Amino acid sequence: MNTDIKLLPLATLALACVLALPACSKDEAKPATQVAAKVNKQEISVHQINYVLSKSGANAQTPEQTNALRKAALERLIDQQVLVEEATEKKIDRQPDVVMAIELAKREVIARALLEQMAAAAPKPSEDEAKAYYKANPALFSERRVFSVQELIVPVAAGAGTQIKDMVAANKTIEDIAGYLKSRNIQFGGGAAQRTAEQIPLEILPRIHALKDGQSTVIETPQALTVVRVVQSQSQPVTEAQAVPRIVQFIANQRNQEAANKELKRLKDKAKITYEGDFAAGATSAAPAPAPAGATAGKAPEAPGAMGDGSLEKGLRGIK
Repeated sequence: MNTDIKLLPLATLALACVLALPACSKDEAKPATQVAAKVNKQEISVHQINYVLSKSGANAQTPEQTNALRKAALERLIDQQVLVEEATEKKIDRQPDVVMAIELAKREVIARALLEQMAAAAPKPSEDEAKAYYKANPALFSERRVFSVQELIVPVAAGAGTQIKDMVAANKTIEDIAGYLKSRNIQFGGGAAQRTAEQIPLEILPRIHALKDGQSTVIETPQALTVVRVVQSQSQPVTEAQAVPRIVQFIANQRNQEAANKELKRLKDKAKITYEGDFAAGATSAAPAPAPAGATAGKAPEAPGAMGDGSLEKGLRGIK
């Protein structure tokens, strides 16, 4: 009787194991894995693929496009791993210039990660702020126009600034001004383009918006004078409902950059920084911190022309 009592739990346990076997076998047949591929002994994970895609800015519209992007990212990672293994085998990773590049890349990644963390602490803009921005910038939204313009760019060093301004004030055409410059062997550049309001630097847009068709203005930078003539324009307003979500993002990007720059300045003020050797004399403050990922802001062009470098991407890029 005692033997039967002891065997009963064993029999029950055996039956439970038999019943559990199909489920266990099924799980083992299709194990959950985050491995997308293996290159020799090195695994490439789904997380790596997702990270590559998140940094690429690719935007898939359909499941088919998503699959294609994921496969392409995986192939790039495989190519990279094959090359890394070969380079390691040949000890290329130990070459001084490669070691330096790796160290600088590491510093860049860490520094940018901190900047983005600093930026994330900035207060998020409200919808009311976005609506106020919309009302304060009619040239970008309610009175938005698409401009067909002619531009003529003259170096400041040419010394023709006064004459050019006088000709613009007299409403002379671009052809008239170009003829004057040619007669005095003054080099200049220029061309024609179509620009939407958001493709014009924010500092310049009010002046361009104030022009009627056929009118011109002169935009000055330290390097050049740019004559901008509005040949014709077309009204293409943007509604508040369309603009507000993008304005929120734009203001957030601006605040993020300002917060990161402010925090970087605080850290530099706290640090003991000394310039040595050739850099000791006439040392100046470093350039502003790079914008955190995704930040965009309208800004004046650097050179040569005030309306941009031809990419038509200055100004409030995010609002279209």
